[in-house]
Amino acid sequence: MFCFQCQETAKNQGCTVKGMCGKPEETANLQDLLIYALKGIAIYGEKAAELGILDRKWGKFIAEALFSTITNVNWDDERIIGLIKEALKMRESVKDRFLAGYREKKGTAFSGELHDAAVWFADDPAAFKEKAKKVGILATENEDVRSLRELLVIGLKGVAAYADHAAILGFEKDDIYRFMMEALASTTRDLSVDEMVGLVMKCGETAVNTMALLDEANTTAYGHPEITEVNIGVRSNPGILISGHDLKDMEELLKQTDGTGVDVYTHGEMLPANYYPAFKRYGHFAGNYGGSWWHQNEEFESFNGPILMTTNCIIPIKKENTYLNRIFTTGMTGYPGAVHIPDRPAGGAKDFSQMIALARTCKPPTEIETGKIVGGFARNQVLALADKVVAAVKSGAIRRFIVMAGCDGRHKTRTYFTQVAQRLPKDTVILTAGCAKYRYNKLDLGDIGGIPRVLDAGQCNDCYSLAVIALKLKEAFGLNDINELPLSFDVGWYEQKAVAVLLALLFLGVKGIRLGPTLPAFVSPTVLNVLVEKFNIKPITEPEADIEAMMAGR
Repeated sequence: MFCFQCQETAKNQGCTVKGMCGKPEETANLQDLLIYALKGIAIYGEKAAELGILDRKWGKFIAEALFSTITNVNWDDERIIGLIKEALKMRESVKDRFLAGYREKKGTAFSGELHDAAVWFADDPAAFKEKAKKVGILATENEDVRSLRELLVIGLKGVAAYADHAAILGFEKDDIYRFMMEALASTTRDLSVDEMVGLVMKCGETAVNTMALLDEANTTAYGHPEITEVNIGVRSNPGILISGHDLKDMEELLKQTDGTGVDVYTHGEMLPANYYPAFKRYGHFAGNYGGSWWHQNEEFESFNGPILMTTNCIIPIKKENTYLNRIFTTGMTGYPGAVHIPDRPAGGAKDFSQMIALARTCKPPTEIETGKIVGGFARNQVLALADKVVAAVKSGAIRRFIVMAGCDGRHKTRTYFTQVAQRLPKDTVILTAGCAKYRYNKLDLGDIGGIPRVLDAGQCNDCYSLAVIALKLKEAFGLNDINELPLSFDVGWYEQKAVAVLLALLFLGVKGIRLGPTLPAFVSPTVLNVLVEKFNIKPITEPEADIEAMMAGR
């Protein structure tokens, strides 16, 4: 195996025996083969699109399958093997549509050369495992070509996750699916550096459009997030803990648990569900339990009831843990030994009855903290306060905004983000989204004239809200460039959705982003130099030094 897609990768170079996340070698290899099979679909899909042939089910499957390869989503080899088989079957279907369309349009059979990804076939898991060893990341020998290809694919995984969430709510765009195929197919061809960089930037553009689509999907279905105080204590009823990002699962779980005597709590990235008006009306929606994903071995244990994993992050269950029989996966998630709740039938809902029945036999959650946290500062709410915010900046009450969005993780140096939050001058406001917020969202950092000093927009995809807010502030101040705002970016990353967000910010022209706790291992020195020269990307250093630089606009 060779995997370097997440921030924790071994020695910040790559995992070669077992993933630092816990991913076994065989699982990593199978995921590489799944991506290889998706490239085969993309080769034919791109050619078909040139003929005006596009079927959304191709793009939707690519999005789902790419999503399954994101860090801490799917640990179940059997399900990955099933996806490979499905990908090869779909590739043949797309090929047939392309060949028929080509003959109809050109009057002759297609005779062009095709990459191995478009022609290789097997249906035996043993053959999959052998093929997987030959098609991984290191199959691209040139370090800089490998770096640009993987930067594109890794960013594409984040785009795929957001596209999948939007599609579940009935929102799809052909342009997004078309780019997924264009991007994957491009990695099978020899391109110039400029062409590869251009595709990376187009991935950033597609990330912006996909996050906008998901924002539209979420707010159409559930209303605009509202400023909300969220309970972080527990009640006396048994409960179900829901983690991940899928709001459709949240909706259906709340409906099916209503009146059962079972409370529902969010965990990790599902915290922002507490901000949506459609969910707040449920009296048994009890609040949030615990913190970010990497605490789950302790927090899932003490919760005592069933846990529903709708997306990442699932981490390996330790020998001393006893909750395997209480963890349920759904969607693209999977874990060996856990019950998987199937997808909803057309026009129907997922069936959570087994989990609800189990919850009613469990003890209530063990209390691990008390109090409330405030969130819901997505674009609609902040823009409603725009006059107040602009006045506070003009008066000097707010001197600078610091975007500290992104991911949390286990890396010890992530205490940096807590220290920055604690030490920032009291005339600064932190804008956040994603699980990075857990490093400081329970600190008492006060407010500025009634404006809290930590404004949580929501999940990682709600970085779109932060971008909209920044662009509206640029207009309000009559500026020509987003980089002229009193705004600095101090971003934490862990997995591939954060990479999509980073590429989106670069596409929007944001410069001077600080990124940590380490720079991505998949960015080669040469590619890093390009990013530094064009966008002034820089690593985090020490809290005091970075605060001083940010306050000076550097």
